[in-house]
Amino acid sequence: MLTILIKSFNRPYYLDRCLQSIYSHALGNFEIKLLDDGTPANYLNKIETKYPDVKIIKSDQYQNKIKAIEDNIDSGKKIDGFTIPTDLWINEVKMSSDYVLVTEDDVWFTQAIDFDELVEVMKSTEIPLLKLGWLGNYSDDKNLEISKLNFNVIKTQPINLFTSNKLVMDWLMYNKFKFFTILYKLGWVDNQTKRKYWAINSILMGLYQKEYWLAIWKDAKGKVDEKQQLRNAAVWYNKNKKAVFARTNEEVLKTTFKSSATGSYHEYGDHFDVNRMNYIFNEAWLKGELNAMENYPKDFSDNYIKAFLDKENHPDAQSVEWQKWAEKFKQQYRNLGAEVDN
Repeated sequence: MLTILIKSFNRPYYLDRCLQSIYSHALGNFEIKLLDDGTPANYLNKIETKYPDVKIIKSDQYQNKIKAIEDNIDSGKKIDGFTIPTDLWINEVKMSSDYVLVTEDDVWFTQAIDFDELVEVMKSTEIPLLKLGWLGNYSDDKNLEISKLNFNVIKTQPINLFTSNKLVMDWLMYNKFKFFTILYKLGWVDNQTKRKYWAINSILMGLYQKEYWLAIWKDAKGKVDEKQQLRNAAVWYNKNKKAVFARTNEEVLKTTFKSSATGSYHEYGDHFDVNRMNYIFNEAWLKGELNAMENYPKDFSDNYIKAFLDKENHPDAQSVEWQKWAEKFKQQYRNLGAEVDN
């Protein structure tokens, strides 16, 4: 049994795509739980009707988030996207099967995948993390020992990745006592050093042995702290050097660079409210006017998105402003080596 945990917030049009892709492509024994942090009830009811086998679990701050969405629609008040239900995620992973996929509502499968087969490989090869997607980014392969484990799984072992105890890794990740600065001046680290630790972590697209996921997230308190995650991953790896890291032979997951759950992480100075865009799309989806699988397996086409925005013609969600916003979103990830245009 594999547990699939989907973190969701106020984008049922993407959640529908996510769930359809799982039921279309996933083989094996699995369960799906939806960890919802504020999708309005009328949208969740439609999801529940369409996918009765999906268990929906609401966060403690669900009602507050619903109120925040209502305030945004009524007055344009910003939604705080930084406060997240880490306690819910951690508790549900603790109660999950030994292997777990923790993903989000705007991530979808693009081809067939056999979870039973992959879990068996993970068990037999001591893989704590098997990446199912990596945004088309192969730029860091130079830091990995790459070899085939079988037809579907490739070993991606970090080469000479420095690991230590929590104290030392804390100094490194947070530059405490100028530790990173000193190493930098000695030429032992550079601006790419911390990036190398993403070889042993995945935010959205990793199939995990649950104890490893819990080790990475154990200090999270309502916020995402990527340095903290990478520190914890390195500390765990330091104690478990026999662990093998891997990815599937081909990417089987994609995500969007055309929408965001809130604007909190993607404010670029444009006159564009992604929350208003989500409301427009949510309502169109609820009425049956929006096809969640349009342009699948790629993301929604630009013309499809612009058609809904132009029809609504809201001053805070003009299609020309959306294009500017989306391009800056994409460029942010292009700079990291991601493939964002396919």
